[in-house]
Amino acid sequence: MKNIAKIGVVILGLMGSSCSEDFLNQTDPTKVGVDLFYKNEAQLKQALNGAYGFLQPITNTAYLSGEFQTDNTTVDLNPSDRGGAGGWEAFEYATVNGGNGEIAAIWNNYYAALYNLNLTLEKLATATVADGPKKEVEGQLKFIRAYLYFNLVQYFGDVVIVTATVATPDPAFDLVRSPQAEVWAQIEQDLKDAASLLPAQYASASDKGRVTKGAALGLLGKTYLTTKKYADAIAVLKEVTTLGYSLNADYADNFNPSKKNGMESLFEIQYKGGDDSGEQSAFEYVFAPRVSKGAVTGFAAGANGGRNSPTNDMMEAYETGDLRKDISLKSGFTLDGKFYPVPYVSKYNYPHSIVQRTDTNWPVLRYADVLLMLAEAMNEQGGPSAEALGYLNQVRKRAGLKEVSGLAKDGLRMAVLRERRVELAFENHRWFDLKRTMSPTEWAAFMNAHGAKERAKPTIDRGGVPFNSTDYVYAPFEYFLPLPAPQILINPKLKQNEGY
Repeated sequence: MKNIAKIGVVILGLMGSSCSEDFLNQTDPTKVGVDLFYKNEAQLKQALNGAYGFLQPITNTAYLSGEFQTDNTTVDLNPSDRGGAGGWEAFEYATVNGGNGEIAAIWNNYYAALYNLNLTLEKLATATVADGPKKEVEGQLKFIRAYLYFNLVQYFGDVVIVTATVATPDPAFDLVRSPQAEVWAQIEQDLKDAASLLPAQYASASDKGRVTKGAALGLLGKTYLTTKKYADAIAVLKEVTTLGYSLNADYADNFNPSKKNGMESLFEIQYKGGDDSGEQSAFEYVFAPRVSKGAVTGFAAGANGGRNSPTNDMMEAYETGDLRKDISLKSGFTLDGKFYPVPYVSKYNYPHSIVQRTDTNWPVLRYADVLLMLAEAMNEQGGPSAEALGYLNQVRKRAGLKEVSGLAKDGLRMAVLRERRVELAFENHRWFDLKRTMSPTEWAAFMNAHGAKERAKPTIDRGGVPFNSTDYVYAPFEYFLPLPAPQILINPKLKQNEGY
């Protein structure tokens, strides 16, 4: 991530560090640096790069909610080490509670990121920087803030809206959660501002990968779709289609690190492997079967996570002849001449030079997503039409599939949801898609049916470890995650989500 590297010294946010009591008795060790920083364009770019850098740890574990909590993926369980049962495995088995460390990490990482970008926005107002660069920095920061809240509101429901920093700890203890409607309104406003401030593309090739107008409009369209403002979604998403994006001829090009930020990419999280900069990704290792050694990654020395493994149901979701299946997943691996039927995600697997340091970016918004959102919004707004079907069929054609036609509204709704599942598989869209198209009760029933199938016939052999009675048992309240218990201990005004 040469051009969008993390700032060397991160200014820790109050909310991000609030799980420790020590900060109450400390002076701010960064106070002098803050006062002297943010004075020119170079320093603002450094701070902006820090905001981008926060997206890496957030993305590294986003599969826990985006994929584990759906019918898409499961876990290659380690019978001899149950240390993950109370942490990341809980997302797969629907046993998450407020004491879960991963939940605390999500909350802390997001609010630390928000503190840093809000601080930069405040300093931006008084920086002696030309109007053009200043607008670009503001637009990028507002997009990132909107993106963070777009995820937070769907993770937790009502959340704390923070658009300014606090000078002392005291105000943090009075923060309360804002209703979801207010959070969505904040997201909309930030994205509208970002779209008005950002260029369709940057003049310098060194800025490739930064947020653009298309990214802001794409996320705004998804915001409107999620909040069922279908006419607004159609208008915004159609504007995206005029900005020069198109589908890659080869589906695999969306994930190939040698073709990053290509013509289909609206926005992706930037990583840079192959060196000691600390900007690498490692999804290939996290998702590789646990005992595959180097059969999947090419490096036997690299520890493999066995996480986010495609379920039987996911593998069966692809139609015969779908070109995306072999790119996205494999049904097993061969080691020492023996085939092991342990499926794994393969769409992020590419050659790399150093163990655990891959160069693969993570796609957040792709043009295929825009086309499928358009098909969904148009169908929900006015029913099936040739235009809506056309957007869906553009995506199917690239996948080598026949066009669909003659569908009623319910049929097209299901066709788009199925297409999104396979087109965007393992890109952390599935949970939000299910929540957008189902009520909490419908979602719980859907996931209980999936859980029953996994319990009856696990995708991957569990090595004799039995299921617990609470595994794969979903209730409507689990439509949202619990707030971290330490945050509620610090500030009881936050209140825990009902049911936890």
